[in-house]
Amino acid sequence: MEPYFWLALLIPFFTIFYQTAWKNLNHNQNPKFSWPFIGFLPQMGSLAHRKLASMATSFKSTRLMFISLGSMRLVVSSHPETAKQILSGNAFSDRPIKETTRLLMFDRAIGFAPSGKYWHHLRKIASNHMFSPKRILNMEGFRQGVVNNMMQEVCKEMKERGLVELRGILHKGSLDNMLESVFGSSNFGCRGDELGLMVKEGYELIGEFNWVDYFTLGFLDLFGVKKRCYNLACKEMVFRGVDNVAILLEWIMARMVLHQDIQAKAQQEIDMCVGPNRHVQDSDIANLQYLQAIVKEVLRLHPPGPLLSWARLAIHDVHLDKCFIPAGTTAMVNMWAIAHDPMIWPDPSTFKPERFMEAEFSIMGSDLRLAPFGSGRRACPGKALGLATVHKWLARMLQQFKWLPSQPIDLGECLKLSLEMKKPLQCYAIARSFKK
Repeated sequence: MEPYFWLALLIPFFTIFYQTAWKNLNHNQNPKFSWPFIGFLPQMGSLAHRKLASMATSFKSTRLMFISLGSMRLVVSSHPETAKQILSGNAFSDRPIKETTRLLMFDRAIGFAPSGKYWHHLRKIASNHMFSPKRILNMEGFRQGVVNNMMQEVCKEMKERGLVELRGILHKGSLDNMLESVFGSSNFGCRGDELGLMVKEGYELIGEFNWVDYFTLGFLDLFGVKKRCYNLACKEMVFRGVDNVAILLEWIMARMVLHQDIQAKAQQEIDMCVGPNRHVQDSDIANLQYLQAIVKEVLRLHPPGPLLSWARLAIHDVHLDKCFIPAGTTAMVNMWAIAHDPMIWPDPSTFKPERFMEAEFSIMGSDLRLAPFGSGRRACPGKALGLATVHKWLARMLQQFKWLPSQPIDLGECLKLSLEMKKPLQCYAIARSFKK
């Protein structure tokens, strides 16, 4: 009973102190009401990106919105200009550490390590070796082999079940791709399935709500998250970057099944540029402009990391958009809100790849209207490899099969570490005329 006694005493003290200090900064962008002690935690719900976007619009605070989540001070940007200041400035060069990432990654993973010599060393290794253009080019044959296996699995599922559930196939392919990138081999035999389950649990733990992230009380583990992390960390654990390719491709294929006219247009482009006698190569992608536009449009509508991937920590006091931000404040960019802003994107809820055919538009971080891989020094180091993989695999899937709905497509969302489809995509895959 003693820990809960101290919990009852300390939570009100710390939360009242932080919330009062945060409000006294006289931010006009503060929402007018929040719960005592816990701030806006009850309002967040399971789809925090949508709730924060709605709040920012309601309070006319898209440029900056200041709220508290428990004892955490949070500033949220839903505008490209303030987003650029957060992501590109030196003041927000660290990441806030969730308890689960600390336990699973020991502050050593490139995505969460604090700024310093160690992080710069990791970044150099990633950019010059693991994800260099030469490395990506050299891995083309392996990516081709992985997608060949995936296409065989599609045929197998159609034969055995009469339909295809893509999620498992995509996750297995993404895991093999990551293992080859990191270890130079994806052949782990029967241990491969175990590793896949470990990856899945690791992602669930990092994305799971944990009270310790919002109340600085280390002994608090009401739902056993810390215990699960300790158990998982005892095993060999590698999972950064595995899920994003699979999640993005599942969203893309859901859109292809839902929008048959767009799927047909992409297949026509592939047929014209590549033909039926050979597989799509990396060198073909530059000519597949409509296919690239489809990927960009899905990244706009369904960004894999709408919130978590964007969190930054102020390492010193700073003024942001004429507002004072004290050190230790968590800053977050709501890329989902920016990508759905009608002032930036006409008819934002409509799936329209053609919007990216009208002018050249980079999604690699220079334009904060759509920067799904981040921007600045903390941008995703594997973005080029991720895009190369998505383009290649999508082109192969559309080249070899016509994808049809087996049931109504559910575009419901589930926000964990990434923004996933709530229900796995199930569809029919009908072989197209392909002579290879």
